[in-house]
Amino acid sequence: MRAQLFTTRITELLGIRHPILCGGMGPGVSDARYVAAVVNAGGMGFIMALGWSDPEAFREELRTCRRLTGGKPFGVNLYISRQHGGIERATQQIRVMCEEKVFCVETAGASPEPVIPVLREAGIKVLHKVPAVKYALSAARFDIDAVIIVGAECGGHPGIYQIGSMVQAAHGPAAINLPVVIGGGIGTGRQIAATLAMGAEGVVLGSRMLVAEEVWINRKYKEMIAAADGTESIVVKKALRDHHRVYNNESARAVLELDDRKETDFEQYRPHVAGALAREAYRTGDASKGMLDFGPAAVFADRIEPLEAIFDRLIDDAAAALARLHCVSTGAAGMQHSHSH
Repeated sequence: MRAQLFTTRITELLGIRHPILCGGMGPGVSDARYVAAVVNAGGMGFIMALGWSDPEAFREELRTCRRLTGGKPFGVNLYISRQHGGIERATQQIRVMCEEKVFCVETAGASPEPVIPVLREAGIKVLHKVPAVKYALSAARFDIDAVIIVGAECGGHPGIYQIGSMVQAAHGPAAINLPVVIGGGIGTGRQIAATLAMGAEGVVLGSRMLVAEEVWINRKYKEMIAAADGTESIVVKKALRDHHRVYNNESARAVLELDDRKETDFEQYRPHVAGALAREAYRTGDASKGMLDFGPAAVFADRIEPLEAIFDRLIDDAAAALARLHCVSTGAAGMQHSHSH
């Protein structure tokens, strides 16, 4: 495991070695084994609460993670649905999290405002994830610890404005006093160094991590990711104003046709977007059906390897980026270039 290269408000807040968060990936991709591997490699991971409909199965997953991390802190992704009953379901999950002494949450979806007091009372740190600086400014008014802003490149839900990560990374930290974490299209240490240079305190990774050996999905699926060049994603569900960046497969193309017809009846979408399809794709490795979160950072996920090896490469690359910055800022770049021939 690499030595700590960066100390930021996020590494201090979460007590982690590297300013790398691995966001919750659904359905149930971010499980105890994956999250524990992230934590043991010096980052922070989030178990996807949505992946466990049964509260006791969720509790068991949290306990498994605690065992695998040797008691080190870990997080939970709490998606707050805008559908009827969303807050009730989140509240039930929070009760289990409080009882199991979860350290931090990555909230996403609807406003976390109704559930913040109970999370705070339990001493749980709150990082709220949004797809634009505009929403982060609203969230910053709540009693939260940090905001996570994801750009248009993120696999999953990039929001309706589709503003790139490069813009958000420069704008977010300048506009918001809270620690800002940036995600969307990030899969190299160079990008981590650049994001920190722009004022952010950390990054959040998704697609880049799908090739980690500790992720339970079928090896065939991981091989597809490792061979990908980043052009395989497509944004669908625009007609519903629920933009979703996914792998371009049969289901995505069927949804795109509904989008083109400006269809707003969700029932027309249901057969193509059911979570069971995605879970089946991950289980079998057949990626032809299901809404499979997929971002262009897949281009950086070039081989299947242990999670800690991925982190090592990220940190080594970030160190090389810092060295390059030193060279170009002191005029030593030309010297270095002439020596390399």
